[in-house]
Amino acid sequence: MAVRGIRGATRVTRDDPDEIRDAVVELMTAMLERNSLDTDALISVIFTATPDLVSTFPAAAARTLGLGDVPLLCTVELNITGALDKVLRVLAHVETTRSRSEMTHVYLRGAEVLRVDLAQ
Repeated sequence: MAVRGIRGATRVTRDDPDEIRDAVVELMTAMLERNSLDTDALISVIFTATPDLVSTFPAAAARTLGLGDVPLLCTVELNITGALDKVLRVLAHVETTRSRSEMTHVYLRGAEVLRVDLAQ
């Protein structure tokens, strides 16, 4: 087994706890499904949110997927002039037999523009 990183990002239309929860659940579910993983493969997950998202913790949303025993960390994304707003980013560390080049990174809801080289 190797440790691999999976990147993901999504956007919301407003700083609303329900919308953020739905977006995080959708993103985490897609990241696991597209990489043929279940939650037992997760080692840890780092979430970032742009400075305009302050109504809830993305990790709280992820816990609704049964990740109570997975270390989760939230932080604020750098406030770069001209950067895309209302973005939630994820870096998940997973155990897998797949190679780094076989990992599928997931960008949803308009966040595809962040990494067109990685977006599926």
